Amino acid sequence: MAAVPWRTVRSVRGQPHFPGWYWSATTGGHVVYESRLELARLPVADFDTQVVGIAAQPFLLRATVGGRVRRHVPDLLLVHADGAARLVNVKPVSRLEDPVVAEALRWPGVVARSHGWAYEIWSGTEAVYLANLRFLAGYRRPGLLPDGLTDAVVAAFRPGDTIGSLVGRATRESPAGQVKAAALTLLWQRRLSTDLHRRLGDDSTLETAL
Repeated sequence: MAAVPWRTVRSVRGQPHFPGWYWSATTGGHVVYESRLELARLPVADFDTQVVGIAAQPFLLRATVGGRVRRHVPDLLLVHADGAARLVNVKPVSRLEDPVVAEALRWPGVVARSHGWAYEIWSGTEAVYLANLRFLAGYRRPGLLPDGLTDAVVAAFRPGDTIGSLVGRATRESPAGQVKAAALTLLWQRRLSTDLHRRLGDDSTLETAL
């Protein structure tokens, strides 16, 4: 998990993909991505409270498959709190229809599972959920709010509150903009929860996280 990515990310004129760096709240540092689809997968991992480690292009995998040596660099390695590992490859659904691509993604899964790791081919998730998660990821960085504000907003929470009603009540002590940012930070931190498969807004009903 501490190793540098196997591949160096390059940006050249006319390339079809868009690489970059994602700052992860889980790792406290940057994780490289090579495409927008990989970038979409990273907040999903970052939001997962069971994930404690995220590494991109973590290693070169070699295996003899069908009598010949195959090589593959996985997109992501996720480590969970219980020590379990998950190897993730990201690929658009349209590419999975290509038999060559399907086979190139199949054998790494066989190897991963033979070592007791989970294996995932990720092609996206429900659009509203992903849009909400991307929005909440804007509140993932620590140190942007006054000390104690998130605790004060949690203390102001009442069963049945929406984001709007909670912000309205807590605004008596702090500016509305800061209070709303604190409420959204609490959603990212999973200290409060709501149905992220519905459009997130002031009318979103909140619950305390279990």
